[in-house]
Amino acid sequence: MEGKKKHIAILGSTGSIGTQTLEVIKENLDYFVVDALTAGSNAELLVQQAIAFDVNSVVIADERKYEFVRDALYEYDTKVYAGSDSILQIVEMTSVDLVVTSMVGYAGLQPTLAAIEAGKSIGLANKETLVVAGEIITQKAQQKGVNIYPIDSEHSAIFQCLVGDFDNPIEKIILTASGGPFRGKTRSDLQNITKAQALKHPNWDMGAKITIDSASLMNKGLEVIEAKWLFNLKPEQIDVIVHPQSIIHSMVQFEDGSIKAQMGLPDMKIPIQYALTYPERLKNSFKRFNFFDYPELTFEKPDTKTFRNLELAFEALHKKGNMPCILNAANEVVVQAFLEDKVGFLQMSDVIEEAMDKVTYIAKPTLNNYIETDNETRAFTSSLVNSK
Repeated sequence: MEGKKKHIAILGSTGSIGTQTLEVIKENLDYFVVDALTAGSNAELLVQQAIAFDVNSVVIADERKYEFVRDALYEYDTKVYAGSDSILQIVEMTSVDLVVTSMVGYAGLQPTLAAIEAGKSIGLANKETLVVAGEIITQKAQQKGVNIYPIDSEHSAIFQCLVGDFDNPIEKIILTASGGPFRGKTRSDLQNITKAQALKHPNWDMGAKITIDSASLMNKGLEVIEAKWLFNLKPEQIDVIVHPQSIIHSMVQFEDGSIKAQMGLPDMKIPIQYALTYPERLKNSFKRFNFFDYPELTFEKPDTKTFRNLELAFEALHKKGNMPCILNAANEVVVQAFLEDKVGFLQMSDVIEEAMDKVTYIAKPTLNNYIETDNETRAFTSSLVNSK
C-alpha cells in the first residue's frame, strides 16, 4: 500500500472483532493509524488500547466510566468523551478514512449511518445494521459514494469471490455454516441445554451474543438478510449449507454454473485485513491452511426443524418491511435472557416467532419507524420473557 497511512476508527474496540482489528493493525503500523476507539463499558481495556496505539480520541459509552478513562489518560495526548452521542460525532472526524463498525447488535445502526453521512468508508462487522435497515443503509451509501467492505467471514468470502466478476450476474450465493456446537442434536437433546454448553463453539472464538446466535443458527439467518442487501440479491438466490470444518467460508455460483469459493482457516483476522487493505493483500504472519490437515470437507443440509431461527429469518426476509427489525430486536432480548438463565434454548425461537406475529408490521418503514419498532419489540419480548 503506497501513499499516506490510512486512518482508522474502531467502534467497539474492546470486543472480539475490535481487538482482532487492532492485532491486524499492530502487524501493519507502516500502513495504518488508529485515530479513534469506542467501547461500551470495558474502560480498563479501552485505556490500554488508547495508550498502546497512541490514539487521538476515545469514547466510553457508559458515562459512569468517564472519569476513570479521563484520569487514566490524563498524561497522554488523548481526548476522552462519553455517551452514545459522542460515538456519532467521533465518526465524523475529518482525519478518519475508514470506520470499522464492530459494535454488537442494534447499537451499531446509528453510528454506521453517521459515518456514511460523513462520507467514510465502512468496514462492516455489525450485521444487525443491514438486518434492521438494509434499504436505508445501502441507499445512503450509494448517495454518498461510500464503500462498504464486509468483515463477516462469509460476506468477505463472497466479496472476494466477486472481485474481477462484479459485472457477471450471480445465479446464487452459498453461505456456509459450521452448524455450531449442537449440530446433529434433536429437539429433545436441546431441552436442557445450558449457556456454558452453548458458548463452546467448535471452530470460532467470538463474543457471547454471536456465539449463542451461532448455536441457534440465528447468526446464519442474520447473515442471509445481510447478504441480500450487500449483494443486491433476491431471497431465492441465497442458499445455506452446513460445512462443519469451516474451511470454505462461502461460495458464489454464476449464471454459467461455475462456482467460486474462498477458503482458509477459521480466522477473523483475514477478512478484517482484507477490509482494511482492499484491493491490496498485505503479507502477514497468520497461520496458513494445509490441505493435508483437512483430508475431508463435508456438507449437510441445515436442520431448520430443530433450529427454527434460520427459517424465521427467511420468513422475515420474504415479508420485508420492518419484519427483519422485529426479528433482530426480539432475538437480542431472548439471547440476553438465555444468558441470564431466564429462558431455555428452544424457547428463544418460540418467543421470536410470537414477536414477529404480534408486533406492529410496517411495509415501508422510515428510520423513525425502525427506532419505534425496535423499542416496541424489546418491550413486548421482555414482557413475554418475564411471563415465562
